Amino acid sequence: MDYRVAKIYLDTSVFGGFYDSDFEEETQILFEKINLGQFQVIYSNTTEEELLGAPERVKDLLQNLAENLKTKVELTEEAVNLADAYLSENVVGRTSRSDCFHIAIATIYEVDILVSWNFKHIVNVKRIRGYNAVNMKLGYNIIDIRSPKEIIHNED
Repeated sequence: MDYRVAKIYLDTSVFGGFYDSDFEEETQILFEKINLGQFQVIYSNTTEEELLGAPERVKDLLQNLAENLKTKVELTEEAVNLADAYLSENVVGRTSRSDCFHIAIATIYEVDILVSWNFKHIVNVKRIRGYNAVNMKLGYNIIDIRSPKEIIHNED
């Protein structure tokens, strides 16, 4: 059995969920688990750019995570190409390109789970099947995509 700490990619919605009444309870529990070292957070420059317009307290969530608990990865040309493949295959519409960046980055860096509160474009069975069909077609691993609620309850 593999007991290593799971690498989870957090998209921007997870940070915003910390102070959103619909999502705060599960998101705050997730961050408690992260701070206890139960997860290794992977985030990207795409996440940082999307957080630029967020309230300070939301930006601070990322800034205040201990350095040993987080790893920053970059949106590479390979990730852009994979994201564009999702769009070409009509997994989502063109307006969801930044969502595709998150999926592609998480796929390329082989995270264990991409975590999101975006049920329309990311945590959605039809979309997940589409992302993974493209991944398999292009020789990438499938990606596990979950909401924080699924992560906190499945880890106990």
